[in-house]
Amino acid sequence: MKIFLISFLILLNFCDQKSQNNFSFREKKEVAIQEINKIPKEKISEMKNFLKNKKYNKDLVIFINFKINSGKNRFFLYDLKGDKILEAGLVAHGSGSEVAGKSELQFSNIENSYQSSLGKYAIQNSYNGTFGKAYRLKGLEKSNSNAMKRSIVLHSYSSVPDAELETPIVRSLGCPMLSPNFFKTISKYLDQSKKPIIIDAYY
Repeated sequence: MKIFLISFLILLNFCDQKSQNNFSFREKKEVAIQEINKIPKEKISEMKNFLKNKKYNKDLVIFINFKINSGKNRFFLYDLKGDKILEAGLVAHGSGSEVAGKSELQFSNIENSYQSSLGKYAIQNSYNGTFGKAYRLKGLEKSNSNAMKRSIVLHSYSSVPDAELETPIVRSLGCPMLSPNFFKTISKYLDQSKKPIIIDAYY
């Protein structure tokens, strides 16, 4: 009877662990589905068309959805061939994009506006600057053509958290700014890419 009871408890524990693992898998799958809904399908189609016959990475792209609150994931590394999000994290917008009396973010291509700029960027070479390693960004549209002149770069900042919050996060001077850990994750993809990866920031 004692042996039977022990066996029953072991089996019960195994089933419970299996159930927890299945729940964890379902939970992760649901989160992935929720994240991908943050990227409009037309944006993905537009990007695939944009990359045709261009000397950029045609497999990976980064989408920044500024419509999403800064405390939530809105920076997405996307696999265009597999049609899935590979990495998702927080990204700060420019402090100037928050204008008193306006509920929506404002965007600018003007120097010293401290506002984020919308449009497509080509991620250039990395360098060591004020915030450590950073990547220069070349604006490819009229809305962000002054990115180089404005020193708009992709970099990390210690005050940007790794996990989502209910409240907004710290703001930048116009640069897309990531947490140090998330920046390291994204850097691996950028450094391994033989061709520049495109960022598409939209609102």
